Amino acid sequence: MTVRLPLFPLNSVLFPGLVLPLNVFEERYRAMMRELLKTPEEEPRRFAVVTIRDGHEVAQSAPGMPDPTALPERGPTAGFGPDPVKAFHGVGCVADAATIREREDGTFEVLATGTTRVRLVSVDASGPFLTAELEELPEEPGDEAGALAEGVLRAFRQYQKRLAGARERSLSTTTELPDQPSVVSYLVAAAMMLDTPTKQRLLQSPDTASRLRDELKLLRTETSIIRSLPSLPSSDLTRGPTSLN
Repeated sequence: MTVRLPLFPLNSVLFPGLVLPLNVFEERYRAMMRELLKTPEEEPRRFAVVTIRDGHEVAQSAPGMPDPTALPERGPTAGFGPDPVKAFHGVGCVADAATIREREDGTFEVLATGTTRVRLVSVDASGPFLTAELEELPEEPGDEAGALAEGVLRAFRQYQKRLAGARERSLSTTTELPDQPSVVSYLVAAAMMLDTPTKQRLLQSPDTASRLRDELKLLRTETSIIRSLPSLPSSDLTRGPTSLN
């Protein structure tokens, strides 16, 4: 089954169940939000988030290097090249916008939540913003997902403790972690300090068990590395940067 949705490319990875705050100021995405606001409040206001493979999250808005006279690109494909589908990773996530608030200056404050993984089939650039045909991807449990989730949670706790120690911070032990394997796999993928390609690899794992096995290896490796690190600057483990667009 395929679905057609507005497409919001980012330099970060969105996972099902995770919250995505957005500060929307580019005209192409403002147009997208205005269109989403036409959807009745009782219906989901959905768009798809894909991670940029080769391109720029924010389009150039002024002449730049190396040619200071070159005019900036305009339109829905700005920053993504002549064939935008090649600029994006092939697996993304549907986002459900719970809040879309328009500011006085015409920009938007958006709070959305990831829901379902999707595979990018095609991209349409004929309108004011990109839309995409997307194939919904089921989340298969795989073999031994339950046992793997327990192991990942134990390893994640050790990872948190090591990271808190390296940052010279106290670790809150009151936070309840989920026990559903798929939810565990996405939460850990989002919370770990990993580069974008690694997070993208976790998003497109063929099933929950495969993702958990990958995470278990990553957690053990990262925890071992943290042991040898000096103190790190303080930051919130589970807080990702807010996208500027």
